[in-house]
Amino acid sequence: MNKLIRKAALPAVLSLALFAGTAMAQSTAPAAASPSTAAPTATKSHAQRRMDEVEQQVSDLHDELNITDAQSSQWTAYAQVMRDNAQRTGQALHQRHQQMESMSADDSMKSYAQLAQLNADNMQKLSSAFSALYAVLSPEQKQTADELFKNRPPRAGGHHGDKGGKPASASSAASSGT
Repeated sequence: MNKLIRKAALPAVLSLALFAGTAMAQSTAPAAASPSTAAPTATKSHAQRRMDEVEQQVSDLHDELNITDAQSSQWTAYAQVMRDNAQRTGQALHQRHQQMESMSADDSMKSYAQLAQLNADNMQKLSSAFSALYAVLSPEQKQTADELFKNRPPRAGGHHGDKGGKPASASSAASSGT
């Protein structure tokens, strides 16, 4: 009986781990104080704090890659996919959270499947947008991107990045659906 429960729970646990990893990977570091994050965190909703973090990731990655005016079209498209993915994911998680108390086990499994599918769809969109951006990067920018997007083990708290605490916005964006 115990093995049966484990077999039944395994897909749910894997899906949750996949999605939770994605959600955590989207958040690389607390957003630095900026005009959009200057308001006290306590007054901001979780969704707004999350979108502020995404904006910080977009800004950090733009700076790290030294995006030029000539690359702005591809960059803007990529950054918008990051924002859209974060918004869709946040909405899906919020909706699931609101319905969680009334979910049956079957509903819960279906919900995990929907979240996993959303993650896969988001990653496809992000990958396509990044391919278009990567194609117009200079060799130096590509080298920087290659280094930023290398798979790295998660840090404590589920975030990706290097040991120096520097945000790894590119690696987290690449490994997530944002």
